[in-house]
Amino acid sequence: MAALKLTIKTFFGLEGVLKQELEELGYTGIEVLNRAVQVQGTWDDVYKLNVHLRCAISVLVELKSFRIKKEKDLYDVAYKYDWTSLFDVKKTFAVKGAIHSEVFRHSQYPYLLVKDAIVDCFRDKTGDRPDVNVKTPQVMIDIYVNNDQVTLSLNSSGAPLFQRGYRDSKGEAPLNEVVAAGLIKLSGWDKKMDLIDPFCGSGTIAIEAALMAADIPATIERRHYAFKNLKNFNEDTFEAIFEKINKRVTSLPCNIYASDISAEMVTKTRRNLRALPVGRFVKTEVCSFNEVKNKGEKGMIITNPPYGERMGENVEELYQEIGTWLKHEMTGYTCWLISSNNEALKQIGLKPDNKIRLFNGKLECSFRSFSVFEGKRSEMIQKKADH
Repeated sequence: MAALKLTIKTFFGLEGVLKQELEELGYTGIEVLNRAVQVQGTWDDVYKLNVHLRCAISVLVELKSFRIKKEKDLYDVAYKYDWTSLFDVKKTFAVKGAIHSEVFRHSQYPYLLVKDAIVDCFRDKTGDRPDVNVKTPQVMIDIYVNNDQVTLSLNSSGAPLFQRGYRDSKGEAPLNEVVAAGLIKLSGWDKKMDLIDPFCGSGTIAIEAALMAADIPATIERRHYAFKNLKNFNEDTFEAIFEKINKRVTSLPCNIYASDISAEMVTKTRRNLRALPVGRFVKTEVCSFNEVKNKGEKGMIITNPPYGERMGENVEELYQEIGTWLKHEMTGYTCWLISSNNEALKQIGLKPDNKIRLFNGKLECSFRSFSVFEGKRSEMIQKKADH
């Protein structure tokens, strides 16, 4: 059986940690693209990657790649593909993707052409046609057009993989689950040292970290993937993958603390934790960030404080207070902080060790690390040099 070309999509800036995840799962020959990585695999891998990847949005299976000269070429090639071998006529479908081409007069037209080709293929082969459902399709076809190059793929995930299934409650500006997992991976957290999120919101960072520390897939509560609607879906293979998952947790190799000044948000965090096998091991508390004390000699803070996007938030003063708190209370810790407010970030008053450009939704953000040393930074560096 020929290997499948799998394109695994992610957010800008997370391509490297997604590649790292694949390597940890034993994959080689990984190609890094813009907002995606590519790897060869089988249908077994399609199931496995959907279940195990934390930093992926979707797993696409390439069906056909070809060049076009005119609009009609897209319909002609798409029509020749045997869509009836892929899914049943009773399944609903949709065509989505990205178009960067001057071949088409209207950017939506390629989707219509592929949709018509699929419908006509079914009608001519079976005498019946599948229905289109744009909002909740059972089968999702992805089209990517770059100038004259076209790739037709099957989106094996369906709903994006950040829809984990564990988050019933969320706040006004929730952090995307894939972004949260990406922040943790980018931080280099070793799953052993204490981790604190003092602006926990609905608990996404703490939950993703706890699942990571317990080696449990982030999608443990998710029940649906689009590949289950395909004709070739092998339930035994999928169940075998699911059976190997660690579902019983007796302890974590670290302490994870989630707190927020809002009692409502901490209640949401607790509600989201309740259904998970790691829920009882995350320590939650209602308190202001500056009431959080140093838990030990070293640890890590990963947090997503307010950015000041909403009216009336005085975030520059808040960030100044965060800097003061770090310097006075959190010696020995490394603090990673994501924010879209660069002016506020300057108020921290510590020189960042690292800056990574990321997006939280549509907001361009900076993910920065600050090391909190006892005394002056230069003295600490000199002490290390002397040893």
